[in-house]
Amino acid sequence: MGEQAKAIGVLTSGGDAPGMNAAVRAVTRAAIRKGFRVIGIQRGYNGLLNGECKELKPRNVSDIIQRGGTILYTARCKEFMQPEYVQKAADKCHELGIEGLVVIGGDGSFRGAADLSRIGGIKCIGIPGTIDNDIQCTNYTIGYDTAMNTALEMIDKLRDTSQSHDRCSVVEVMGRHAGWIAVNVAMASGAIACCTPETPYDINYIAEKIRKAHETQKEHFIVVVAEGVDSSEKITEDIKKLTGIDTRLTVLGHVQRGGSPTVRDRVAASQMGYRAVELLCDGQTNRVVGLKHGKIIDVDIQEALTMKKPFDTELLRMCDELAY
Repeated sequence: MGEQAKAIGVLTSGGDAPGMNAAVRAVTRAAIRKGFRVIGIQRGYNGLLNGECKELKPRNVSDIIQRGGTILYTARCKEFMQPEYVQKAADKCHELGIEGLVVIGGDGSFRGAADLSRIGGIKCIGIPGTIDNDIQCTNYTIGYDTAMNTALEMIDKLRDTSQSHDRCSVVEVMGRHAGWIAVNVAMASGAIACCTPETPYDINYIAEKIRKAHETQKEHFIVVVAEGVDSSEKITEDIKKLTGIDTRLTVLGHVQRGGSPTVRDRVAASQMGYRAVELLCDGQTNRVVGLKHGKIIDVDIQEALTMKKPFDTELLRMCDELAY
């Protein structure tokens, strides 16, 4: 028998994001074309520790590019914070013949990848997959565009009922630490106000904007709030109390994680997955693939974890000035 081909592993970790399947497909097919076996690891680092792995062939990733979620499933793994479990995962990689690992996820997933490289000597490449777009080294993360379009579609539907009842709808979108979804869907939906974790909000200012607009015959309102802001329930009650307008809260929640990925997410995920395999073929490790100014780039994983991503306050300002 001939020597078994080297293997590249791929896993998805943390919160799911539309486009993860497109990235898994790209990693699998690019690696096989370059002569590697591909090991799909299920349920993130938990699956690696438990040996939940299977070899992926080209047909295993057929017809998944259009599917939301992740065929490899995903999970969070608190055990991976401890060096002994990182070493256990590295031992499992060696056992499976995995010399390089592609990790699709967010900051926490990348910290795990960095530890796996440092402690276990496994070559790791990160691909940013999170709807929050809060990875500092890239302008764009997989799932972000789809999540925004899903949120906007829901807000457009809410506008119909808000208009029918002369109501103010407070809409909570995802974004525990980042307001990127909130500010973009607020602008795209013509919301009267937007509250994000990065910038303080003034409830009296928001109420006054609503009152003034109401005086000029505007009868219905949308206020977009990122989930990481104070309390959406309190904002809703304060608007109702200060304006006298019937105000209702809608929490969009995890619906924003689902759905078929947009063209942008499918293309970006495919490009990033292909580039991750190229980096591993070149012997690179501890890199994160990203998208900057329309170009695929890669940066050191430690640098990526320490970068600060400036929030687009200019877009928030424009959104505010256009809403009256």
